[in-house]
Amino acid sequence: MLQETIPQPDPGQIILIDKPLTWTSFDVANKLKYACKFKKIGHAGTLDPLATGLLILCTGKMTKQIDQYQAQEKEYTGTLVLGKTTPSVDLETTFDAEFDTSAISIEQIQEAARQLTGDILQVPPIYSAIRVNGERLYEKARRGETAAGVEGGIKSRQVTVSVFDIEASRFPEVDFRIVCSKGTYIRSLVRDLGLLLNNGAYMSSLRRTRIGGFRVDDAHTIESFINTCRPQIANE
Repeated sequence: MLQETIPQPDPGQIILIDKPLTWTSFDVANKLKYACKFKKIGHAGTLDPLATGLLILCTGKMTKQIDQYQAQEKEYTGTLVLGKTTPSVDLETTFDAEFDTSAISIEQIQEAARQLTGDILQVPPIYSAIRVNGERLYEKARRGETAAGVEGGIKSRQVTVSVFDIEASRFPEVDFRIVCSKGTYIRSLVRDLGLLLNNGAYMSSLRRTRIGGFRVDDAHTIESFINTCRPQIANE
């Protein structure tokens, strides 16, 4: 009599992906799910479509660890531009205001960054996935609502910014490196830096370089990871 084989649960794995520009985090998870035939996959921390960099994905039983990875400290590099604003604080939307930057000094920018370092209260941008009154904020924004017009307001939250380094040799473009806690919106830091300077700012690029001890230098491209999993599928 043949002994029945009991299928074992998938122990899962942690996958580091360097997310390309314009892809959503869901796009990446969905692509790997079908290309590598994962039954269960999820990502630990969303990256906006206009951001690139480290995305942690977990499969099988490792999806239980997603909250743990989401809670870890994150590091970003990017570029903000002073003198203009957009409703989304990035290039998803068009410019809605312009300001004179001729009176802004490098020292003033550095001081504004210092004021946004440490434990701070931060208001998320209206172009975000936070739910208010049962609806995501970006849905309200795309209907034309502003942050001031959201019923009940957008509540501030405490976040920790450990590092906010700036390099302004290409002024009004300002390169930055930020190390921060879970839940920090980099676009809010950019918006608030502009406000502290009595000016405006938007983010022209953003890259996540680290989550906890995981670094983007150790990440796969989507294509290279799929190429590694295809031989395994063929041998099953």
